[in-house]
Amino acid sequence: NPNPRPRSCNHAPNVGKVFEVSAAVLVSPPSVDFCSTLISMVVNSVHWFRKGLRLHDNPALQEALNGADTVRCVYILDPWFAGAANVGINRWRFLLEALEDLDSSLKKLNSRLFVVRGQPTDVFPRLFKEWNVTRLTLEYDPEPYGKERDGAIIKMAQEFGVETAVRNSHTLYNLDRIIEMNNNSPPLTFKRFQTIVSRLELPRRPLAPITQQQMNRCPTQIPDNHDQLYSIPSLEELGFRTEGLPPAVWRGGESEALERLSRHLDKKVWVASTRVKTCSLYASPTGLSPYLRFGCLSCRVLYYNLREIYMKLCKRSTPPLSLYGQLLWREFFYTAATNNPNFDRMEGNPICVQIPWDQNPEALAKWAEGRTGFPWIDAIMTQLRQEGWIHHRARHAVACFLTRGDLWISWESGMKVFEELLLDADWSVNAGSWMWLSCSAFFQQFFHCYCPVGFGRRTDPSGDYIRRYIPILKDYPNRYIYEPWNAPESLQKAANCVVGVHYPKPMINHAEGSRLNIERMKQVYQQLSHYRGLSKKPHQSMNIMHQNVWLDQKWSDVASC
Repeated sequence: NPNPRPRSCNHAPNVGKVFEVSAAVLVSPPSVDFCSTLISMVVNSVHWFRKGLRLHDNPALQEALNGADTVRCVYILDPWFAGAANVGINRWRFLLEALEDLDSSLKKLNSRLFVVRGQPTDVFPRLFKEWNVTRLTLEYDPEPYGKERDGAIIKMAQEFGVETAVRNSHTLYNLDRIIEMNNNSPPLTFKRFQTIVSRLELPRRPLAPITQQQMNRCPTQIPDNHDQLYSIPSLEELGFRTEGLPPAVWRGGESEALERLSRHLDKKVWVASTRVKTCSLYASPTGLSPYLRFGCLSCRVLYYNLREIYMKLCKRSTPPLSLYGQLLWREFFYTAATNNPNFDRMEGNPICVQIPWDQNPEALAKWAEGRTGFPWIDAIMTQLRQEGWIHHRARHAVACFLTRGDLWISWESGMKVFEELLLDADWSVNAGSWMWLSCSAFFQQFFHCYCPVGFGRRTDPSGDYIRRYIPILKDYPNRYIYEPWNAPESLQKAANCVVGVHYPKPMINHAEGSRLNIERMKQVYQQLSHYRGLSKKPHQSMNIMHQNVWLDQKWSDVASC
């Protein structure tokens, strides 16, 4: 029976310790009021997983366990996410693997993950009744959609007499406090954001993982047909074809996240001790960004591990804020977005410059599918589609190319492609990063563009990255690998790849296009009524931006300590 019966008064815990009842009363049948009182004291908790897919440093889950008689861990497949056409197979696979890992970890604690299909507003009334729920716990979601959704559920829970407990653990800081300290508006420069953060107390220390002893005190009532009722869906069930699907480069889940964290920290120690900086365009076994996005790894655990290593190696009592640049940029964009439901679009977005972008579906498709005729751009988009991740320099290159650099297509279109394909695509960070790189907000250095030939060549002079993801160009020499259209026809034939036949010609003249777009940007900013109020100097943090926001492998402060 999946629906546990209400605990009768004969099974109420520690009755003798709670009430002083005479022996004469105990031998007589208990009254209805007496049973009702005891039943009302039973605490049946439900913890609602969304992000925060982990057992370590999970304050909301700890609250669910606190003094409870039973606990169930629930994940609801919300159609807002499940039915979205802009969520690709790699993102779905990562999520399902994270849920499988979470269920496996709960099994070891004699519990299970209950995966329920439906909308939260439809699911919870049924669960509240069937499971006699008295407490609902959840991690605070700082994004506008999440706050609206959670507000509706909390109100509903109150109507059912269910207490709710919301705890913050997805961000380091209380975002509302940051806004309050900035005259009740989000800081829109990273420098200002750092100034405010420097005045705050250190983030709360992470909590220990859930233990067997804790779970034993509040067991989960698991029905015999749990796997039929509450199983994790397969990719096929979600409508994806998996025939020929290659193994995942990034495996989802808390277990993988913690293993990567260990390797990540070992690498930081090596970088700091040798002062050698590395830059690889390929997915790293120490990368963490998707795990932070899905909450498989606690940002506070990463923060304090970085802090501990720095203090050991650098012998300084107070690490600089730049040590946590990876995490702080994430917090910066969360803060900017938390009260702005239009943060992911131009219309109605008060911080976004209204730029008259072109509508060009054909050009957008060529960019998204890696058919631009620029090997550097095409290799990046191919890697993104195949693996679900690209290096921060690669993100710079393709974002600039699509928007203000070459194609003059809105950042909204690029953001949606990243939302579909990028494992670590976080609503706030993804939108904020695209606004930044397109000079639509946060950054106005529009005269700086990335060359789709020169930038790639400087990043990977050997061209091996191109050969890996655009194998038809593998026989081109280094001299022409980034601009095969300039190779002599005889060389193109010898390489079995004639430009315009086997590989597309460049879709645009970069030199002409970038010059035109710089002039367009100049006109846009000159027409803004507040143009003179904008800083004429590029933000000092420009070079920090994407080497940190997407959690690449750089850690310059530790390397130079």
